[in-house]
Amino acid sequence: MPRGVLIAQSSPVSAELEEEYNRWYDEDHIPGILQVPGFLAARRYHVREAGHLQVPPGSFRYLTVYEIETDDVDAMLRELRARSADGRVPRSRTVAMQPPPTLTFYELRG
Repeated sequence: MPRGVLIAQSSPVSAELEEEYNRWYDEDHIPGILQVPGFLAARRYHVREAGHLQVPPGSFRYLTVYEIETDDVDAMLRELRARSADGRVPRSRTVAMQPPPTLTFYELRG
């Protein structure tokens, strides 16, 4: 069964809504996604400056790594879209749409 990760990058609409964004992401969004068959686990990261590493302007503030195991990635993503459309995977007004969040699937090599 193929394994991989789905990488999601996003940001809150504003600093004022960041706490609500994080609460929604952790308490509603991730639990909804983990109900989709094929999604095993999720881990979130927040960008920060460290030493000589600077955060470029306009960069996404958050990255989520979803671990995946499925025989049919396309079917799994169709199910995710269907659950997002009908509200089983909740959306939030706190997510910035300019630029829109990005999703990238990486399949495990070897």
